[in-house]
Amino acid sequence: MNLPLTITFLGTGTSQGIPVIGSSHPVCLSNDFKDKRLRVSVMIAWGDYQYVIDCGPDFRQQMLRENVTFINGVLLTHEHNDHVAGIDDIRPFNFRQGELAFYAEKRVFEALKQRFSYVFETVNKYPGAPTIKEVEISKEHSFELGGKIVIPVEAMHANLPVLGFRIDDFAYMTDVKTIDDTEKQKLKGLKVLVINALREKHHESHLNIKEALELIEELQPETTYFTHISHLMGFHEEVEAKLPKHVHLAYDTLKITV
Repeated sequence: MNLPLTITFLGTGTSQGIPVIGSSHPVCLSNDFKDKRLRVSVMIAWGDYQYVIDCGPDFRQQMLRENVTFINGVLLTHEHNDHVAGIDDIRPFNFRQGELAFYAEKRVFEALKQRFSYVFETVNKYPGAPTIKEVEISKEHSFELGGKIVIPVEAMHANLPVLGFRIDDFAYMTDVKTIDDTEKQKLKGLKVLVINALREKHHESHLNIKEALELIEELQPETTYFTHISHLMGFHEEVEAKLPKHVHLAYDTLKITV
């Protein structure tokens, strides 16, 4: 299916979002809307299909802001709360559509069953609880969504494996620290790469901006957008001005077509 992809950046912030609660850091006090970042997520749409990657604590706000009335499913990168804590807010979609497909690794579903046990109950389940159709995926196998092939790409978030996703010539990777050479091959020949770049200083589980730029140099996508950004990265406009012409800071509400 050759339909173009429309990517909406629902959130581009790190796990605390920006502004951080109680912070007097200048970026947290900025009046520039590009410096206000909800927890990281994107929506990918083509034709009649619309999927969200990750379902964090700002999911409800993101769906309302973008006036989303229907999604076909949710792809999960991993089980950390800033990527899954919004699961209860899929209920309005359940009421209109029925069960909602979630695509994730087996380990991620096991973690969700501990954290959101009421969602996965099979006996005497509360009638208003969310309803999820579990679809297990892995880096070993691509799968089809709406006539397009989705290629899972594994990266390491410190010691935790996480998945990114390639669809056509677009790839979305977040919470990356390292990617092995085999998985990097899945990221060659991209028109657009979205990848995390947390801040300037070193971080144990996230790429900093120097490491992200080095990875871009290796992979050679035509255009790259950074996401999962901390307030410690600096003001959006100041950082954007320092980046190479083919590299950009993403911001909440940004839409691109691939």
